[in-house]
Amino acid sequence: MRRLITLFFIVMLVNQSQAQTYQEIKDRTGKKLLKGFVTDSILKADPAEFKWFAENESVYKPAEAVLNSFIAQKDSVTFMVFFGTWCPDSHYVVPRFYKILEQAGVDKKRVTLFALDRTKKDEAHFATNFNVQHVPTIIILKEGKETGRVVEYGATGKFDEELAKVLNEK
Repeated sequence: MRRLITLFFIVMLVNQSQAQTYQEIKDRTGKKLLKGFVTDSILKADPAEFKWFAENESVYKPAEAVLNSFIAQKDSVTFMVFFGTWCPDSHYVVPRFYKILEQAGVDKKRVTLFALDRTKKDEAHFATNFNVQHVPTIIILKEGKETGRVVEYGATGKFDEELAKVLNEK
């Protein structure tokens, strides 16, 4: 557990310094994939490759109850998001998650975004250390400890409501 907390603080330091350490790689079809620490700005800056981000963010309207949960906890939690630029589930969830953050006024410095390859690995082994087996996985941390996570669309298919529930429990 101490190792995970140490890893979390390292991740947050990297995030706070705005360091963007990632690789651009090509999959077997020649499509560009990202691997490593990224930001939503990187995805938005390349609409030719990542048009799914803007498309899925623009069509989503967060429910008021979801927004209220994020607003209430916006200064007390951080998020670790593991996703794949190749993954249709990530294409759906991650842009909507960022729409919630934007509308709730959550500082994006509270989010560490990890792009994983198709094997769900990263060079620093964060995905392995946080036991990420499916993407997207959104982990909510409070005071450096995991308080909950939502994997893919969530158990109910309503990832946003499940995130709000985790936020409301803490």
